[in-house]
Amino acid sequence: MPGSRLKEFLDKEHVKYVTIAHSPAFTAQEVAETTHIPGKEVAKTVVVKIDGKMSMVVTPASEHVKLNKLKEALGAAKVELASEDEFKGSFPDCETGAMPPFGNLYDMKVFVSQALREDEQIAFNAGSHSELVRLPYTEFERLVEPIPIAE
Repeated sequence: MPGSRLKEFLDKEHVKYVTIAHSPAFTAQEVAETTHIPGKEVAKTVVVKIDGKMSMVVTPASEHVKLNKLKEALGAAKVELASEDEFKGSFPDCETGAMPPFGNLYDMKVFVSQALREDEQIAFNAGSHSELVRLPYTEFERLVEPIPIAE
């Protein structure tokens, strides 16, 4: 079942969250529209390679990851988008492209956009293209310990 690793983790950590079922949507912006949640509160997870190492960048659905700014901010030699073929095996319990922004569950560093840090709640794919999890941003930050980035 998609998202079971995430839900087990959240339950173990006593996090108050809601799941939101929706018709299949394949982009974060579509998810925001389908669920009537503002795009700035829907977190999209983008897998990038930073100097060859897979990492997650979490940004509002309404934003784009600026690879050059990320490279500059991190002092990396190379930052590029990872292809689905490169990362799909890293998320065995998720539908391809629907991974939650919990890199700690998948042995990946997580970088988070400053814009998301300003929201009280965030919503994100729960491992499938038809279910979201919504929880307080403070809980996400406590559990994942993402590295803030200015975009």
